[in-house]
Amino acid sequence: MDQKITIDDVAKEAGVSKGLVSLALNDRPGVSAEAKGRILRVADQLGWRPDPRARGLSTRRAYALGLIVRRSPHVIEVDPFFAAFIAGAEAVLAERGQVLVLSVVPDVDSELDAYRRLSSERRVDGFFVTDLLDDDHRVRALTGLGKPAVVLGRPDDAAGMPVISRDYSAGISKLVGHLAELGHRRIAHVTGNTAMQHARIRLERFLAECRAWGLESVVEQADFSPEQGAAATRRLLDDPNRPTAVIYGNDPMAIAGMAVAHERGLSLPGDLSIAGMDGSDMGEWVYPTLTSLGNAPSQWGRAAAETLLRLIEEGTAPDVELPGADLIRRASTAAPAGTAHHNTKER
Repeated sequence: MDQKITIDDVAKEAGVSKGLVSLALNDRPGVSAEAKGRILRVADQLGWRPDPRARGLSTRRAYALGLIVRRSPHVIEVDPFFAAFIAGAEAVLAERGQVLVLSVVPDVDSELDAYRRLSSERRVDGFFVTDLLDDDHRVRALTGLGKPAVVLGRPDDAAGMPVISRDYSAGISKLVGHLAELGHRRIAHVTGNTAMQHARIRLERFLAECRAWGLESVVEQADFSPEQGAAATRRLLDDPNRPTAVIYGNDPMAIAGMAVAHERGLSLPGDLSIAGMDGSDMGEWVYPTLTSLGNAPSQWGRAAAETLLRLIEEGTAPDVELPGADLIRRASTAAPAGTAHHNTKER
């Protein structure tokens, strides 16, 4: 039977005191670089792993970070962003012997209760704030709780919290321009929940680019779920003057839209061009492959975890600007049937 390796075992093997081992393993001052290096090598060779409960008692830390998501559990289930974000965050936390505490809640009251409960019970050391809203109540709540947090998106007032952001403006500009140059004149956008800042900003940029190219724009509201993406697509295709291209707020809605188009007997992309905005891996495995914007959600997770840990450990951390979302051209966009590929307008 495997026996748990203790700091006593590490101290005995390294030929030092238990106290010195404790200082080295907890990265505290009072240990020479040479002794610390030897202790860490011995701990690794013996397979020593920290006991989170014991470490928490000595440091008053939970060694856990919190992610509270106010969405339908079904949306979390089908949206690859969250799985990839969590994978990126977990990759960082696993290296540090820490964990992620995830809570999916249905409404604002439950969300605020979850923040208060996890904070008061000291179950987490800090929080990730996702799906940013305008004038977001969570920023104020977390400031009141005194808990470290990082924000995904750029709030009007971050209240000193580090911000992780990615610019979609150039990518959306390229995507609309790509469709315009193919000859599309009437383009639709199926939005996510526009109460969320990133959905609203994407919609505003889409409309601005359509105006710049002299295009006719159509907007259908949805909530990022495949079901609402499919329903919005049916409404668009029922219109006698249907658009020749549709841009969706995320890839799951775009893939649902492709299914509806196939069901209606349309040829993609000749009869209808479709694009997403997530750049998810699943876009490479549908037919035709999905044009989208590069987003790399695991990169969001890694950057957020590294920043939040630095904030917790050092008391401060800088904002992080991720590389801009660029256009990924795949097979789901082409010139409309009977239309030559051309520039529709000089900008």
